[in-house]
Amino acid sequence: MPLVKPKKNLGQHFLQNEDIARQIAESISTAPENVLEIGPGMGVLTKYLINHHYPHFKVVEIDRESVDYLEQHYPDLQGNILSQDFLRLNLDTIFSNNLTIIGNFPYNISSQILFKVLDYKYLVNEVVGMFQKEVAERVAASPGHKQYGIISVLLQAFYDIEYLFTVDEQQFFPPPKVKSAVIRLIKNPEKELHCSEKLFRQVVKTAFNQRRKTLRNSLHQFGFSADYKQNPIFSKRPEQLSIQEFEEICTNIIM
Repeated sequence: MPLVKPKKNLGQHFLQNEDIARQIAESISTAPENVLEIGPGMGVLTKYLINHHYPHFKVVEIDRESVDYLEQHYPDLQGNILSQDFLRLNLDTIFSNNLTIIGNFPYNISSQILFKVLDYKYLVNEVVGMFQKEVAERVAASPGHKQYGIISVLLQAFYDIEYLFTVDEQQFFPPPKVKSAVIRLIKNPEKELHCSEKLFRQVVKTAFNQRRKTLRNSLHQFGFSADYKQNPIFSKRPEQLSIQEFEEICTNIIM
């Protein structure tokens, strides 16, 4: 039985399998200067990260009981525990570059964590995280799959994403009602948008918010030339489009 009581409102499910914790820690594939673990809980993953002796390693934990436990059991973390809400954290004030984010992410904020990564993509080079399996599949999905959606396109526009492995419910306390999965995101310096990122996000979100409609119907609010409106791309639905095709649409919008 855990020494820290899992809190439902924080989406806490403590990983208990040491081998899986070790696997997650070893899934960092770059050589980061800075590593931030989100939601360490009682440190099952933390202990393996400490052993890697990263130049700058910090953890962020919103649960005061978990913070107290970490302070008592992991003296190496002294001065490196951020007792805060990650979603409210200004990463620029803590890290300067080459940041890797890792963790068994609370499922109730996992998508918000990824959108925050997008906002700090100039700083975040790699993400290794445990997610609800459905979310992991959505992030890693390719065009043509039903899981392919807003978060798939926006993240894959900048990161190479790999689905690493699935984790059974019984590896946690308390067991979640769904399976989990670990994925890895690595920033690809060759991936860059050739259009306004704000417009790109707007087009992607508008298209997928009406995903059953063809783009001719869902994107009618945007202005296109008469010639471009004849493009076969408008007969497609959003899940059929590659990132490059979304980008092409954006470059042809008349502002």
